[in-house]
Amino acid sequence: MIGRRGASLEDLEALYRSRFEVFARVAASITGERERARDAVQEAFATAVRKRGSFRAEGPLEAWVWRIVLNAARSDARRNIRRPDFGASASTNGHPERDAELRLALARLPERQRTAVFLRYYADLDYSAIGEALGISAGTVAATLNAAHATLRGRLEEVHA
Repeated sequence: MIGRRGASLEDLEALYRSRFEVFARVAASITGERERARDAVQEAFATAVRKRGSFRAEGPLEAWVWRIVLNAARSDARRNIRRPDFGASASTNGHPERDAELRLALARLPERQRTAVFLRYYADLDYSAIGEALGISAGTVAATLNAAHATLRGRLEEVHA
């Protein structure tokens, strides 16, 4: 993919099929609802298909699509102002009280920190790809994640103190 201009329909389709659920999970952290997140991802891929000729291949295709997905989710969130609800249907890993505390702590993070956390730990992107998706440097990604970790650690320690 690097070295040519534009994204192929085949590459976009492969990314859609292989990563849709990951895109939707992260988008849900912004929209606050699973179905709206799925709609935002669909809308984002439709936009990516329409604008595939503008992909400059200066970075990974997935990072370019992440930026479109995040923008679609943010637009949805602005239209339907509401804090994220990570849903009771989320896995509890056998500790529902801890998971609820973590979901609440995540929801209270500033948007950029919350999005960086989701892109790192749910989408499994590296710092460079997160930076591409968010329009920031890899160093800023590291600082953003560090701040998010410190905030989460502090809030979760407060709960257990």
